[in-house]
Amino acid sequence: MSPEKTNKKLTFAFCTYNRAERLENLVTAMRSQTCPVPYEILAINNNSSDDTSKTLTKLSQLPGTPLRWVTEPIQGIVAARNRAIAEALNSDILVFIDDDETPQSNILEAAAQAIFDEGAQCAGGKVYVDFSQYCRPTWLEDELLGFLAAVDYGNTAFWIEDPSTPIWTANIAYDMRLFRDNPTLRFDKRYDRKGKAIGGGEDVAMFKSLLSQKARIRYRPDMAVIHAVEPWRLNRCYFLKLHFLAGKKSALHQLPTYERNYLGVPPFLISQSFKQFFKWLKLIASSKRSNIRQLMNVTYLLGQIYGCLLRWKEKTELNEL
Repeated sequence: MSPEKTNKKLTFAFCTYNRAERLENLVTAMRSQTCPVPYEILAINNNSSDDTSKTLTKLSQLPGTPLRWVTEPIQGIVAARNRAIAEALNSDILVFIDDDETPQSNILEAAAQAIFDEGAQCAGGKVYVDFSQYCRPTWLEDELLGFLAAVDYGNTAFWIEDPSTPIWTANIAYDMRLFRDNPTLRFDKRYDRKGKAIGGGEDVAMFKSLLSQKARIRYRPDMAVIHAVEPWRLNRCYFLKLHFLAGKKSALHQLPTYERNYLGVPPFLISQSFKQFFKWLKLIASSKRSNIRQLMNVTYLLGQIYGCLLRWKEKTELNEL
């Protein structure tokens, strides 16, 4: 270990909810990492109702890399991730993975190199979707894997400068000076997800926030995890609900208020919805396999319309008070 890294520290964190059966294998894989600086494992138990507490207590008593865990009583992924940030403020690097993943052997070395040696403030890498336990549906084409958190931008490291190559908290490292220097920089509560509900988007919001601040974001292909997708996500309804909710949140929190509107809905959203719907019908008629992707576009627009209606209703009710 180089002298300048002697006093450095890394926190390897995951947030968990009711996945006690996965934790032993997960922590074993986390403990098997090599890292150029001392590291700890941090688990945020987000109000689990299964044996998560007992399992984490047992795992924390085993030899190897120290495991520290806390319970975050506020339900939701945003509260859990922000608790991890608070718990790791004294560390130099915070590395996030999810509790349904398995880190590959080089993840911490690559993350430390990106931040300590290359000057990155944020770094992320590959996320492979594991279909070994469940059969991959024939309609689930490669272009849809990103909606299961898959990331693969090739085998060459590069600087991320626009939103076309996002990285997720499924596999991401942060220079903790980002959060120490800016106490307001935290995961956005407007994009929360509670328990095993569909939706979220807090990591997308954080990624876009860092981009807007011109943070130095690095893609490192040698940072890699394997994501074990649960079977309930491997159906069309999941993808459609995901896009409807994303559209709803986009309208509530991002879409500007247009002077010309119908009950808060801008006319172009209505026309776009019909346009995309008829495009989907044409794909159905021609039996092309890409029709699910087109239907996702439709549900996103319907979600935006619903979000605009909710925003209009809330504004109307406030004006009547």
